[in-house]
Amino acid sequence: MSHAHTPRPLTSHRSGPFAGRLRVPGDKSISHRALMFGALSTGRTRITGLLEAEDVVNTARALTALGAPARKTGDVWEVLGRGVGGLTEPSAPLDFGNSGTGTRLMTGVVAGQPITVTMTGDASLSRRPMGRVLKPLKQMGLQVLDGDNDTLPLTIRGSSELVPITYALPVASAQLKSAILIAALAAAGETTVTGEETRDHTERMLQFFGAKVRTQRHGNQVAITVTGEAELKGGDVVVPGDPSSAAFLAAAALISPGSEIHIDGVLTNPTRIGFYDTLREMGADVTFQNERSEGGEPVADLRVRTSRLKGVRVPPERAPSMIDEYPILAVLAAFAEGETLMEGLAELKVKESDRLAATAAGLVANGVAARVEGDTLIVVGAGPRGVKGGGRVVTHMDHRIAMSFLIMGLASDAPVTIDDATFIATSFKEFRPLMESLGAKFEG
Repeated sequence: MSHAHTPRPLTSHRSGPFAGRLRVPGDKSISHRALMFGALSTGRTRITGLLEAEDVVNTARALTALGAPARKTGDVWEVLGRGVGGLTEPSAPLDFGNSGTGTRLMTGVVAGQPITVTMTGDASLSRRPMGRVLKPLKQMGLQVLDGDNDTLPLTIRGSSELVPITYALPVASAQLKSAILIAALAAAGETTVTGEETRDHTERMLQFFGAKVRTQRHGNQVAITVTGEAELKGGDVVVPGDPSSAAFLAAAALISPGSEIHIDGVLTNPTRIGFYDTLREMGADVTFQNERSEGGEPVADLRVRTSRLKGVRVPPERAPSMIDEYPILAVLAAFAEGETLMEGLAELKVKESDRLAATAAGLVANGVAARVEGDTLIVVGAGPRGVKGGGRVVTHMDHRIAMSFLIMGLASDAPVTIDDATFIATSFKEFRPLMESLGAKFEG
């Protein structure tokens, strides 16, 4: 299967005001987990609102190849569960495309199955390190058959006799934590992961499916314990709207005069809304309405109105709750008055691209004063003068860089062009039609 493609440039023009009420696609993190936990359960799991982006569809295909068919009927995805330890060896390598989440969580799934699996991905994913996830799983009993290799393609062999461990996370990574907790389902005894607080979707959804999960807090440190030899039961899952996808729409409304939009059913999990906390500090008119719970997760409807923004300092401890939103926050900071300092962004250097350098370069290409100092991104806002635009942004195959700078072009003086819009589909293929339904002008 070839991953080569022809780049598709796309240009955004000054548009607005934006108005309308809409839903964004389902949350990516929860979509991956709903499929995987459905496969590790007994019985059928029915999922409504699943994000049908390439990353998630690749996870569905991988589970189908592992003997737990995941198929769409009408608007609902159904997974036929095989129970913990009940998956079968696939006849071919599992291709994860561009998905770091899918790959890393799936190593946790495979760890508890006595099967051999080869995992592959595209050029970008094949450069991303997997060693962090493999280390604890090897302690539990996973075998890596490629020796010391820690990038894809990888061949791993799971075990029906995993050993429970206690593991201190070296970095605040929800993917790493989740891979261990998923493997823990198959271990005999209790597995505990300790570290800084990160996204807690895995813990919430494991409980929703019937696993025994215990969380203990000490200051900003959290210890999560999962009881192994678990029996998960399939059920109905509603996937809330992705707050990371909603961030792009919210940003467009904030910087385009006279806008007011409503985004329904967005996930408001406290570990995921650092971006919205930051917006309020900047003076943004963003409110959560009709707050409720769906599938073990908190949800609300968002109302966003045009606002005059001011520069702020974003502290490093907020990074885990908004790690995907820094590129779009940097674009908003360009329109704000004063300097915005985003601190503690080391993790952005190992995302789909060096997202920190790519964000700064895109800003500079469009006449915005921006620089990186260590792990801090500093953006000098243009305020009422407005952003010049007119630049061409190199996306480095990174969907979030692509969408962020397209949003910039909707409110800058001159149009903004990105070198390749292809990768937007990995997380948010409805981005263009949804933005156009609100009044955005794109060309290309």
